[in-house]
Amino acid sequence: MAVAGVVAVALAGTLCLSGCANLGYYWHSATGHLRVMAAARPVEEWLGDGAAPQRLKARLALTQRIRNYAVAELKLPNNPSYRRYADLHRGAVVWNVVAAPAYSVTLKSWCFPITGCVTYRGYFDEQEARAEAARLAAQGYESNVYPVPAYSTLGWMNWAGGDPLLNTFIYYPEGELARIVFHELAHQVVYARDDTMFNESFATAVERMGGERWLAAQASEAARKEYAEYDGRRTQFRALALETRKRLQDIYDSTQGEQRDALKQATLKDFRERYARLRASWGGDPARFKGYDQWVERANNASFGAQAAYDELVPGFEALFEREGRDWNRFYDAVKRLAALPRGERHRLLKEPS
Repeated sequence: MAVAGVVAVALAGTLCLSGCANLGYYWHSATGHLRVMAAARPVEEWLGDGAAPQRLKARLALTQRIRNYAVAELKLPNNPSYRRYADLHRGAVVWNVVAAPAYSVTLKSWCFPITGCVTYRGYFDEQEARAEAARLAAQGYESNVYPVPAYSTLGWMNWAGGDPLLNTFIYYPEGELARIVFHELAHQVVYARDDTMFNESFATAVERMGGERWLAAQASEAARKEYAEYDGRRTQFRALALETRKRLQDIYDSTQGEQRDALKQATLKDFRERYARLRASWGGDPARFKGYDQWVERANNASFGAQAAYDELVPGFEALFEREGRDWNRFYDAVKRLAALPRGERHRLLKEPS
């Protein structure tokens, strides 16, 4: 399953000074990001290009309505981001590597200039990502690689044209396309260093609340139906994955030795069997579920740890939005105040009952 909303490690690379360690990785990040930027052209140029497919033009026009809605209704930043489009001729913009110990679902962290510490390491080349995952596996970690359709540079690159729309998500269902744009723009509103869960849960809350409003007010009935089916499958899958993550964490916290390993393997087996039943209930063309199938096939501690970052604090942010009278500006100000607190305190406040 592709997960949107990754803060660009490329930003760290482009701003890294000569004192940074692992210069090869930073060079990879910087050059990869610059190639993405160089491939982008203003949406207006694409719309006026007689050689551009009509299907693409229709989607680009839709993105600009979504972009304008983000500013007018969700009070998200009005800047150059998502006013340009690039076809990268590949299925993901970056591939993220995640890793966790054999008996923990807590992810390994990597630290970068500007962005601070994050629980993933992104690569613009899939083979390099898989090589890094193999190196981590050789060190005893459970590692995984997943494709990312979009990422945010936190507004730092707006002077150069901003974050572009990409072929990696331009043909997603309308509701999901809107959610991606809202999610990535949310990263430009608030970003807390060294706290992937806070940042991704906040952006996920904005995308969900904003996406619901877009579909209700702006989308066609066909688009709402298409998205309801798409999101219904995703919601069911996430619930199963999060339940499995909790079961694994409970096992790791309470058992040792052979019993721990046996319970772990039994839990993973049960997860795959329950997914098979869930998938069968969806019906339709099995090819549509390829992403889920691949996620389940490769599922390990790292996979479950990565999924939690996008979901765990979302209910707290949704409750905060309600307490702020559903006023977007007041909500963002409240989130900024949380971001200024120590990590443990902000998490505690978001998890407290309303």
